[in-house]
Amino acid sequence: MKPLPLPEALRRASFGLPDLVVILGVLTLLGLIAHLGSGAMVSFRPPDVSPSISLDPRNLPEYAGRSTLRMFIALGCSTLFTLIYGSIAAHNRRAERLLVPLLDILQSVPVLGFLSITVTGFIALFPGSLLGLEAASIFAIFTSQVWNMTFSFYQSLRTVPKELIEATTLYRLSRWQRFTRLEVPSAAIPLLWNAMMSFGGGWFFVAASEAISVLNQDYTLPGIGSYVAAAVGAQDLAALGWAIATMVVVILLVDQLFWRPLVAWSDKFRLEQSSSGDAPKSWVYNLLTTAHIPSLLAQAFKPALEALDRLMSRLLGQVGVDPAEMESPRDDRLYNLVLLLGIGALLTWLVHFVLVTVGITEVATAFRLGIFTLLRVTLLLLIATLIWTPIGVAIGFHPRLARLLQPLVQLLASFPANFIFPFATVFFIRSHVSIDWGSILLMALGAQWYILFNSIAGAQTIPSDLLEMADDVGLSGVQRWRKLIIPGIFSAWVTGGVTASGGAWNASIVSEVVSWGGTTLTANGLGAYIAQATTAGDWPRIALGIGMMSVFVVGINRLLWRPLYDLAERKYQL
Repeated sequence: MKPLPLPEALRRASFGLPDLVVILGVLTLLGLIAHLGSGAMVSFRPPDVSPSISLDPRNLPEYAGRSTLRMFIALGCSTLFTLIYGSIAAHNRRAERLLVPLLDILQSVPVLGFLSITVTGFIALFPGSLLGLEAASIFAIFTSQVWNMTFSFYQSLRTVPKELIEATTLYRLSRWQRFTRLEVPSAAIPLLWNAMMSFGGGWFFVAASEAISVLNQDYTLPGIGSYVAAAVGAQDLAALGWAIATMVVVILLVDQLFWRPLVAWSDKFRLEQSSSGDAPKSWVYNLLTTAHIPSLLAQAFKPALEALDRLMSRLLGQVGVDPAEMESPRDDRLYNLVLLLGIGALLTWLVHFVLVTVGITEVATAFRLGIFTLLRVTLLLLIATLIWTPIGVAIGFHPRLARLLQPLVQLLASFPANFIFPFATVFFIRSHVSIDWGSILLMALGAQWYILFNSIAGAQTIPSDLLEMADDVGLSGVQRWRKLIIPGIFSAWVTGGVTASGGAWNASIVSEVVSWGGTTLTANGLGAYIAQATTAGDWPRIALGIGMMSVFVVGINRLLWRPLYDLAERKYQL
């Protein structure tokens, strides 16, 4: 067995202040995780034994910490799911025909829909413990994060430069080596920015996942989202102000301690031949690279990682033609037949459900409301594209500007817009603004950032040598956009568009019904239909609303976004 180099390295290393800071930081982080995690190991027997929320601002650090821990657990699960699901969908033609439409459907299911289905099951999985409700909350946050990340990773794998893919075959790399040496590095920058956006989007649904009201049952988890829900119910503007201030601090800390170091680290994955100019910087990343402990740990674990690399390479085999691509046409027809039979069975069940449970009239009502929400989503996407795409390109092209604006962009994107819904509701009531129009603004607060972040990611993946060449030939203005920028960011913009669309549909549920104390404003739309059915525990209308929203989202994805994806893959590869 190869001896670990740690003792020898320790003798040679000269530890300094950076190492001390790293050690103290890690110990503090572990202590916080242990303290916050212990809060989930308590008894839970509603309605007799159930957590309560205090509006005392001194509880906010504890609540914010527990919410943040849930967010990071969900982010870890989302990343693992993204890497596995996206890779299978990108490399297996048959799996792609099932997994990509399934991803469309899953993205279209609103977070409240997942909560309605899963919360009772999770509570039953951990009887008498708060872990069940914690798991339901984390799962809800997971569903608000994962689809955007998976779409981004899948699209990045489909647009990896062909000459690099051919090189992996030429050098006889294993599938695992292709994944770790080419695909993940190629997708790192877009995936990171989409993970950043997904994390911010997760805050939008924290209130719904911590103050759960489904099937005529109310469940509450200690967290900043449930604190805001309690403040809204009590019409306590001071408590809302404290919650907003706490949220700003949390977002800035997460940006400085987590996202900025990752952005600085990911800059080495840019696909280009010339230097990228001003690289992103982070004091935490500089601290970690200056300290000796991270490199010593990497050296210590190197044998284990090499063994894992060899094991995964043997398990997954060499790069070549996938077995699915070598199947006979007969097997292909059989696979298609099985899919069609499955779809036919689902359609049969759907027709039976419509005719027996809700009736054609109710379906027509849900469809009419869906048209209203569709018009709001379309208007939102057009305005967001015109405003945020140029801003995202400017930030992506200028690292110095990115360093300056990233905290602000991260704050705006991560700040849960529904925290300011009560103030907007008060404004709508006093100004007599119709919620049918006001809900567009509320939906935009949660969905527009997908376009901004993907525009930034797309601009950052354009090689610097192409930008320099464009400058040399005098390409500017409209021609620069037509010849360089739009082709360069098109794939990322499509990913932003499809996830912004899905996010807007999801956000409609909390944007078309808003409350302040005893006053509730309700828009005409499918989101309001689902929200009201969920609160009432009306299972047939919940299922109809979710199903109708899925039909709209999947239909738009098939008719609009899928052809745009194909165009990006066929025409706009760098």
